[in-house]
Amino acid sequence: MEKDKKYRILISDPVSEKGIKLLEKVAQVDIQTDLSSQEIMAIIKDYDGLLVRSGTQVTAELISEGKKLKVIGRAGVGVDNIDVEKASERGILVINTPGGNTISAAEHTMALMMAMARNIPSASVSLKKGQWKRSKFVGLELFKKTLGIFGLGRIGSEVAKRARAFGMNVLGYDPYISAERAEKIGVVPVSPEEIFAQADIITLHAPKTSATQYLIGAAEFSKMKDGVRIINCARGGLIDEEALYKAIVDGKVAGAALDVFEEEPPRQDNPLLKLEQVLSTPHLGASTQEAQVNVAVQVAEEMVNFLKGEPIHMAVNVTVLPPEILTEMEPFIPLMKTLGSFYMQVFNGRVESIEITYNGDMAEYPVTPLTTALLKGFLRVMLNENINFVNAPIIAKQRGIKVKEITSKNVSIFNNLIEVKVKTSDHTHTVAGTLFTANDIRIVQIGDYHIEVAPSRFMLVCRYVDKPGVIGKVGTILGNNDVNIAGMQVGRQKVGGEAVMVLQVDNPIGENVLEELRKAEHVLSTHFVEIQ
Repeated sequence: MEKDKKYRILISDPVSEKGIKLLEKVAQVDIQTDLSSQEIMAIIKDYDGLLVRSGTQVTAELISEGKKLKVIGRAGVGVDNIDVEKASERGILVINTPGGNTISAAEHTMALMMAMARNIPSASVSLKKGQWKRSKFVGLELFKKTLGIFGLGRIGSEVAKRARAFGMNVLGYDPYISAERAEKIGVVPVSPEEIFAQADIITLHAPKTSATQYLIGAAEFSKMKDGVRIINCARGGLIDEEALYKAIVDGKVAGAALDVFEEEPPRQDNPLLKLEQVLSTPHLGASTQEAQVNVAVQVAEEMVNFLKGEPIHMAVNVTVLPPEILTEMEPFIPLMKTLGSFYMQVFNGRVESIEITYNGDMAEYPVTPLTTALLKGFLRVMLNENINFVNAPIIAKQRGIKVKEITSKNVSIFNNLIEVKVKTSDHTHTVAGTLFTANDIRIVQIGDYHIEVAPSRFMLVCRYVDKPGVIGKVGTILGNNDVNIAGMQVGRQKVGGEAVMVLQVDNPIGENVLEELRKAEHVLSTHFVEIQ
């Protein structure tokens, strides 16, 4: 391996050379596109990253063998060939390129729609056979026809724009898109039943999930208009192929244009391929020169960003914020990790629930990434193993930790205050923090004590009785053991009562020194804290 490249990336499916060159700037890249699943399994342990398209099946077993894997890149939209759940459990980031082939897929949908409407493929074949059968291939105009779109994401939205340019009436169904958003792109938001009842042409642009398996089956075909036409450029399995075949044979469906199939490549005896009413292509939605370059470059850029520790924008298994929001929220991430780590090293215990209250301006933003950062700090102390933004929420859930987020625009003494209330098996404690400036983290509450601590890497937290000389005794013990104090803050509720002191120190404090401190008069507890 080249000396200045500490990462290795395996590319197991063909991708554009432009994407490869980007990866080669930060990693040793091995291109092996003719390996079997077992051959990939045998070598994946040596790689930090894996880049695939739809050919490689990234199974749970393969992921388990990838002991060093940090990131899996998919040059394309769908990730149904990747076990995302297993990758998330292992803390492996999964990246795809949802926008790289959007235009190509939308244009292919329109090409199939027009070719089907005007019988272009069969007319071309007939003419090349020396026939001149104009009357056999009379088509229909798209103008004023009703198009029903299932899925109004990137591709579905682009199809809608192009269909409107043809003068079509566009209906759309997407449970995750607001009515306002649908209307903004010129789509009338309706129910699936309304699409079935009104659409002349139906096109599918939904992901393949357990909920969308056989989205269109026998029951759905029975609700459609006679002579309806069906297009699927999304994923095989959205349509029940047996039901589609019967609907065409029975005359319910006038035609179908399929770019994807349940089994790819489809079997030669697939009955749909024998019907002249079916127009089919071999999964060409993203197969344009421009799309192939786009998806390779985009996934490579994201993998490079991740390996360099820079922000990413197209992750599948972590929350990704828009750049403008990320700029506002990013300074709070170190604060959250610090609060989680600090709490577990001072209070410890078996965590049952965590309640985080976000006060002030930050209540207007998505706070889930901040919660994940807090969990990362907690779990690293609890488990002493690889915890990152991918697997932290999953591990917390597996351990039965209930997490609740509360947002409030109320502002107290601090403009942006984050309060973390933790319930364990035998007590409940709170820590809180804020930012004075973008790089000035402050812990402002420890348990019942209000305090202003600028955290350092090494800290000593002492709970003690507020008596004269106690702080001096602590300082003397640390000095006698060559521990230098860089700073100190104190919090108390009343004179002579219990109090807490936090000392920033220059080096770690051994257990023998902590034991000596615990034996000092009026010292109630001591905890050495290291923030990494």
